[in-house]
Amino acid sequence: MPDIDIDFADRTRALDVLKHVDARIDASKKHNTGVYCTSIPYNPIDGIATLDYKTAEERGYFKIDFLNVSVYEGVKDKEHLTQLLATEPLWDLLEEKDFCDKIFHVNGYHKLIAELKPRSIEELAMFLALLRPGKKHLIPVCKEKGFQEIANEIWTKTEEYSFKKSHSIGYAHAIVVQMNLICEQLANFTD
Repeated sequence: MPDIDIDFADRTRALDVLKHVDARIDASKKHNTGVYCTSIPYNPIDGIATLDYKTAEERGYFKIDFLNVSVYEGVKDKEHLTQLLATEPLWDLLEEKDFCDKIFHVNGYHKLIAELKPRSIEELAMFLALLRPGKKHLIPVCKEKGFQEIANEIWTKTEEYSFKKSHSIGYAHAIVVQMNLICEQLANFTD
């Protein structure tokens, strides 16, 4: 079953206008982000699905994760987002600890990112994947031979937790948006 995550600056604005049922993690806990936009058995008192999300998936129900991603709070509209995505970021800024520590998913990794020097969305996505337990063993290879040497193996499925390529690419795009927003805000502040 596909895994769909949709990022929002404020997920409640979308959920307020969308008929949905909140997903359930287990018998006692609501899923943090998952919802069903199709019919699924639910408890009418709390509005939460009666099946946990794994059982629901086995039975053919399709969960979508609506995620709050504060990175998008500074995006004004669709055109602004498109412009932020189309602007080549200042990749060298990721090598600066103070800047790197402000960035979604890479904060705390400035030494490794400075050593590996991702310079594209694809390389940044691979960097994000390297941080997960299922792919950490590729870090020495990447340090020695670069991103192209790990390009095929980084996306193979493992038993340990790892990122899917689609998630890594999505997060890499979000990072570019955030980097360009920070630079834009600094430029506007100094004007």
